[in-house]
Amino acid sequence: MAQAVQTPKTSTAQPTLVAGKRKLGFWEIWNMSFGFLGIQFGFALQNANVSRIFETLGGTEIALYWLAAPITGLFVQPIIGYLSDRTWHPTLGRRRPFFLIGALLASAALFVMPNASVLWMAVGMLWILDTSINVSMEPFRALVGDLLPSSQRTTGFGMQTFFIGVGAVVASLLPFIFNNWLGIPNTAPEGEIPPSVKWSFYVGGVVFFSAVLWTVFRTSEYPPEDMEEFRAENENTSFWDGVKETVMGIFSMPKTMIQLAVVQFFSWFALFSMWIYTTKAVTSHVYGTSDTTSVLYNEGADWVGVCFAVYNGISALVALLLPFLVKGTSRKLTHLICLVLGGLGLISVYFISDPYMLLVSMVGVGIAWASILSIPYSILAGALPAKRMGYYMGVFNFFIVIPQIIAGSILDYVTNNIFDGEAVLALVLGGGAMIVGGFLTLIVNDVDEHKA
Repeated sequence: MAQAVQTPKTSTAQPTLVAGKRKLGFWEIWNMSFGFLGIQFGFALQNANVSRIFETLGGTEIALYWLAAPITGLFVQPIIGYLSDRTWHPTLGRRRPFFLIGALLASAALFVMPNASVLWMAVGMLWILDTSINVSMEPFRALVGDLLPSSQRTTGFGMQTFFIGVGAVVASLLPFIFNNWLGIPNTAPEGEIPPSVKWSFYVGGVVFFSAVLWTVFRTSEYPPEDMEEFRAENENTSFWDGVKETVMGIFSMPKTMIQLAVVQFFSWFALFSMWIYTTKAVTSHVYGTSDTTSVLYNEGADWVGVCFAVYNGISALVALLLPFLVKGTSRKLTHLICLVLGGLGLISVYFISDPYMLLVSMVGVGIAWASILSIPYSILAGALPAKRMGYYMGVFNFFIVIPQIIAGSILDYVTNNIFDGEAVLALVLGGGAMIVGGFLTLIVNDVDEHKA
């Protein structure tokens, strides 16, 4: 017999059914998205500081070391999506068990990462950290598709993007805050991680776990319509059946998903270029130094955190405006405009010598980031079968990590041999890729738009 849908504890309104799903109130969408603040704390600390940690520990092939992150996501997200589609815990539901497990592991990794004493240990901890973040993150995407009707999905993913922005702003600023406001040193002897970076990671571990815990206890999920059928189906599925279904499902992706994959390729190639090379580009091109023990280098590295905070702050604000922009235009046109602005922002870094002008560049990047984190997912959710929402959201991650793997494989060679070591040109290349991705959005078939 089908079980009744649990009403979230924070809601007092009567449910309104829309296409089989009730329309959720503002605070319910807030609660189900709040955990992303913690997840992005982890990602932001990783993105703004890992290259700095690698360089401090003597690393030279930075892009190659970063491959640990996308390779992890390539395997983890489809597996977690497949498993979460087939999970039902009587207390935690379908997606929330994975939120909790990922948060525990990621928080522990954030405490260990800045204490790495040798390069191989730092690379290994990046692998563990990224795996744990992926375990938490993928089911959050599927949760929006599970609980929200089509008319609220842009709002749902926009709310996630808002928390991503808020979390990333604070996390990116932490080394700067600890050094400039609290007097915690941002320099250390050669081969050691500065104390300001260490304390930033410790705070990140606490925030990650606490924010995800909020969503776990403040959100309820729809149980399977027929619990007996759901259990029987899972009991009759062997491990190898699962492997076969996971692999073969890639070849039956909806057309819209394939079209979005092309857009995602160029968008995430650009983002990975930025995350890898912004520290090196800013410290060498703007601050004029490559000495990781110097005060000037560490000032530049701290300023990268400020820049990342700005683009994430802009994305948080823009995320709240996206539903209105989409309503006045379309999801595809909105995404095109945002990606072009982001690409121009990255390219403009080449022409800047004043650190404060980098903040202007980050405005364009923030607009693009807001759209990348919400619009493709809101388009995709309308094209996916409900029973395989988690799986296909995980497979969609392929088109985030594959461009990162390609970028990590070729950018060191391109930067050192074609760009003569000028890391800032890698940002220019990324900006061009982002603009191409924007125009490719026009080929995407938005199923929900046609239905409307």
